[in-house]
Amino acid sequence: MHEAARAHEELAGEGLEFLLGYEPGMEWANFLDRTERLRHGIALSETQVPETFLVAEIGGQLVGRVSIRHHLNPALRLVGGHIGYSVRPGFRRNGFAGQILDLALIEARNLGICEALLTCDADNLASRRLIESHDGVPEVLNSQETVTKPKLRYWITT
Repeated sequence: MHEAARAHEELAGEGLEFLLGYEPGMEWANFLDRTERLRHGIALSETQVPETFLVAEIGGQLVGRVSIRHHLNPALRLVGGHIGYSVRPGFRRNGFAGQILDLALIEARNLGICEALLTCDADNLASRRLIESHDGVPEVLNSQETVTKPKLRYWITT
């Protein structure tokens, strides 16, 4: 099994997606082509925006990943934000998430994003601490905006 597919399975057990848009059994070349088209904004659905997908690797092992949305649509403005990241369970608590976020903020700036929105589940203390350690400024949701699971929203100057 490909290392990326293993990472995908690990995070799927937590209700997360490592390889965005990957389906079990999908040809790797097809996934890479889809990811490249997404980065360039080619053949997007109404709900998609251009997105850069990067992975973090150490010694040939995938540690984590980050997705950087080039701009926000209404759904991303409410829940997803500009940057989404995850670290595989076996690599957590080693500072990798912070390194991934550091590099994602640089890439976001290179993409012209001056302020990046990051969101996390309200009960995800590790993600909350990470975002706050990167000078994330909390934003309060408008009372009319609702999500199924409470989210925290932060803005970070890139």
